[in-house]
Amino acid sequence: MLEKPSLFQRVGGAGAVDAAVDLFYRKVLKDPRLAPFFADANMEAQRQKQKAFLTMVFGGPNTYNGRDFRTAHAGLVARGLGDVHFDAVAGHLKDTLTELGCDAAVVGEVIGVAASTRADVLNR
Repeated sequence: MLEKPSLFQRVGGAGAVDAAVDLFYRKVLKDPRLAPFFADANMEAQRQKQKAFLTMVFGGPNTYNGRDFRTAHAGLVARGLGDVHFDAVAGHLKDTLTELGCDAAVVGEVIGVAASTRADVLNR
């Protein structure tokens, strides 16, 4: 029996993850609800961490060495990060993947993975 390709493979591999993260952050940084949370961020480092993280959670090579969600987002939660922001980020992720031509089922699976992180990201 053939093994089902990983989500990483179905998204399109490393090149697709790179393109998605770059386009995603362009959208996020233009969003007035989200941009203030990144005002002091090193965006190149942020992009690299996000690419490594998504590669790992999508079943690709694991090179992620960042903090867990609760730790990484605690300061942002203290600054007001909440459901409206989480939903906006998920919306930008969905729009990004759709714009890049990902299959609707793959986009749905990615959004499902993102949704599963809400409690940890928002420290609940």
